[in-house]
Amino acid sequence: MPWYYHVARGIVKLLLRLLTRWRVEGGENVPRQGPLLVVANHLHLVDPPLLGVSLNRRLVFVAKEELFRSRLTAYLLRRLGAFPVRRGRPNRKALRQAGQFLDEGLAVVVFPEGARSRGGQLRPAFPGAVLMAVRNGVPVLPVGLTGTEKLKGLSWVLRRPGITVSIGRPFHLPPASGRLTRVELDRQADFVMRRIAELLPVEYRGDYKT
Repeated sequence: MPWYYHVARGIVKLLLRLLTRWRVEGGENVPRQGPLLVVANHLHLVDPPLLGVSLNRRLVFVAKEELFRSRLTAYLLRRLGAFPVRRGRPNRKALRQAGQFLDEGLAVVVFPEGARSRGGQLRPAFPGAVLMAVRNGVPVLPVGLTGTEKLKGLSWVLRRPGITVSIGRPFHLPPASGRLTRVELDRQADFVMRRIAELLPVEYRGDYKT
C-alpha cells in the first residue's frame, strides 16, 4: 500500500479517539488471514475509513461508480484499495475484480444496501454481496455500525458521540448447484441482512426488526 494509506489510517484513528467515543466489539471474530467478504450497514461517509481502522486487516472496498469520475479521485481511491461498482445494473467487471482480490487472500468490503441509509434504518440489499460470496466460496463477516449518522454539522464535535463497530462471527452461504435464480438471490440477501441486523439495536434494524 502507498505511504499515504498508512498516514491516513493514523489520522483517522487519532480523530476518532479525540472526537468520538469509538468502540469495537467482537474484534476476535475477524479472521487474521485468508479471503473474506465483509458486509456492513452504511450510515455516513466516514463508514469506510472507520471500518479500515476497526478491522485489523487490509481492506478493499467496493465503491459506487460515481466516485471514480474524476481522474485524480479515481487514482487515489484505487491506490487506497477501492474499485467501482454500478448500482442497480449488471456488474460482471466488479464481480471479477472482487474475485481477483479474494483469490489474493484479501478482505473485500461491501455495503449490501448500495447507498447510505438516510434514516439509519436497514433497507433491502442488492444481490452483489451474495454473488461475490457464493461464486468465490469465501466466509462472510457481518458488521453493524451505529453512531456515525450523528456526525452532522459541527456541534457533534462538542458532544463526542458514541460510535460502535459490532463484528459478528463469519459464516458461509450455501454453494450454488447452478445459476442462482432471482428468488434465491433475494432469499440469501435477506439472510445476510438479518445477520447484520442481529448486531444492531432494534431502532436501526428497519425492515429486519422481526
